[in-house]
Amino acid sequence: MKNNPVVLITGASQGIGEAIAKVFAKELRGVRLALVARNTQNLQRVARACVKLGATAESFGCDVADEAAVAAMAKAVMKRFGTVDVLINNAGKYASAPLTSMSVAEFDQQIAANLRSVFLVTRAFLPAMIKRRSGDIFNMSSIAGLIAYPGGTGYSAAKFGLTGLSKVMRAELKDKGVRVCCVYPGATASPSWKGSGVSEGRMMPAEDVARAFLDIYRLSRRTVVEEIILRPQLGDL
Repeated sequence: MKNNPVVLITGASQGIGEAIAKVFAKELRGVRLALVARNTQNLQRVARACVKLGATAESFGCDVADEAAVAAMAKAVMKRFGTVDVLINNAGKYASAPLTSMSVAEFDQQIAANLRSVFLVTRAFLPAMIKRRSGDIFNMSSIAGLIAYPGGTGYSAAKFGLTGLSKVMRAELKDKGVRVCCVYPGATASPSWKGSGVSEGRMMPAEDVARAFLDIYRLSRRTVVEEIILRPQLGDL
């Protein structure tokens, strides 16, 4: 592990992204966090919490599905911190609708938020990782990227696509010093599950999911976790 690594987390303003930021801030001494999301007010709140936990943290407002916005964000991050050591593509959006009733616009939004965003952000920071032959990339998928379900037209299609993209990234980068891990969490206590009717007792704590990212990062550079599935012990979600 590098001393004082720069860790960039997209979708860091709430839920699992916020939990990842706080776990890294608390347990990785000297960590420098680049926190990215659209909700800048929440993002600044998370950044302040991470600073109190001992990290250096900066917030960068950005719609990670927008090419120009990502380019501007990447420029700002590199000006502030230099090259990124750990890229956590956590940002995403969930919407459910049957195939026959989901609009083209809704479908495109799901692909943009959950798949295009990973392509854009990774492309922005990967060249520097390849140049120095070191880096870690985590792609946040979902159980919906492994198991199809009714109503998953856009979301599941995007997450299955992310599975494929992650496998391509791993194949292209394994001899370049860059590790790639695709993470498949099941139901997690987070804002995206509010109103679902699923009790919190059947879901995983966001901090448990976050800790998996840190533990995988801490492994020696000779080892990569290509994929990890996290499921609630008491549920099948």
